[in-house]
Amino acid sequence: MREHDHPSGLCRATDKTSDKMPAPAPVPVPTLPRTACLPLNRCNLPAIILGSLTFQRYPTPLKLDGVEELHRDLFRRLDDTRESRRRAEIFQDYVTVYFRLEHLDEAGLSGQRRGRAKANYIRAIRGWSFDSNSREGAVMKAWTESRFGLLPRYHGGPIRNLTDPGDPASNAAYRRYQEMRASGIYGANALESQLDLVYAYCQYEFARQHARLTHLSLHRGVNRLEEYERLDDERNVLLLNNLNSFTGNPERAGEFGDTILTLQVPVAKIFFHSQLLPGVLQGEAEFLVVGGVYEVESARG
Repeated sequence: MREHDHPSGLCRATDKTSDKMPAPAPVPVPTLPRTACLPLNRCNLPAIILGSLTFQRYPTPLKLDGVEELHRDLFRRLDDTRESRRRAEIFQDYVTVYFRLEHLDEAGLSGQRRGRAKANYIRAIRGWSFDSNSREGAVMKAWTESRFGLLPRYHGGPIRNLTDPGDPASNAAYRRYQEMRASGIYGANALESQLDLVYAYCQYEFARQHARLTHLSLHRGVNRLEEYERLDDERNVLLLNNLNSFTGNPERAGEFGDTILTLQVPVAKIFFHSQLLPGVLQGEAEFLVVGGVYEVESARG
């Protein structure tokens, strides 16, 4: 076949094929299963994005709807305070006054409901640290579900396919979680709104003290790694519970399991850590981390 003129003015041969080998098909990046998230949340990014492996690698700031706007006076006061310990005191004083934690009658609580008002943000965080499958643990997971749209994957048992009637164990674990979250939030003096402020304050302090920090290397000791939801064997990609405890100390992690998981956790997904508000958590270097899909490294402890 003869060459002919190409419209561009150059000649090309129509009977030749490229000697190059076709490029290999890209390896698909594991994504967050749609059964592990809600279509709506109260955040600036949907769950399918913030819970993805791509977000772990390339995170951006996460903002809960309306929190900074509603509490702009608090953040203005924090901006004017140079010492971090003093900012922590200002934050705790603000939450105590705003939610009337020391004057429950002014919050409209009396009688039997008055006792439930003791379930404030400090008790919730401490209860989680003591037992993440407790009522306080259910409240914390429910807050994460509501704000970030990530469904819990474990609460006293695996929570998987909730529409499968042939999985009674998963359905039972989910019912137990629902019962605990309802009893934990009922009459608890806007507990979820208190937790909103804790997260916003945690992110504020990271931005204030470590403006260029995007990730922290955190660790978790486990005994039965096979029980975790694995999405990609080659890249060791796991789907974690919607809220998890980690430590910044690998030796400490080894006390909790014979296999140590190490993750590069986006700062944007850290809800709380032991140095944020002195005296709230007793455990050293403990971090509460929002879950989703993560690429992990594992090593024997």
